Amino acid sequence: MAASVVALGMLFAEPASPVVVKGDTFITPATTGILDIEVTECFDDPAYSRAANEEVVRYRPCVEQADNQAYGIVHVPDGLFDRDSLAAYAWESCGRGFVHNWTSKDKSGLDYYPIIPTAESWADGDRDVMCVVYNPEGRLTGSALPRHNPFG
Repeated sequence: MAASVVALGMLFAEPASPVVVKGDTFITPATTGILDIEVTECFDDPAYSRAANEEVVRYRPCVEQADNQAYGIVHVPDGLFDRDSLAAYAWESCGRGFVHNWTSKDKSGLDYYPIIPTAESWADGDRDVMCVVYNPEGRLTGSALPRHNPFG
């Protein structure tokens, strides 16, 4: 009988939230709405908009439990577009800002990812990487930024 009660309880148990890992292709400069986000602002993950007929990033006040928060912009030196080198530069640069603000992923429970130029945006002069922090196990509960100046 106890086994059937446990089995019945498993039917109504909520599944654990999957851990989300966001990479450097999760959002690009081509994602509608991302270029409207400024450093310190929060925003939601891309979602399909019927009105726009495409995936759109929407600003959300940090106090309303957003998915992400921009914590820095890194300017990339000019040169030829090389996706792999650009991604390595972006991860390293955003990583330094992350460690400066939150010390480590383990201590903070947060993670980060860069939004890097695409070949198309690079050709148009885009040399900025946006550094973004998020909670891999759910939404942010407010601004994730420490009270001190995020870049020192």
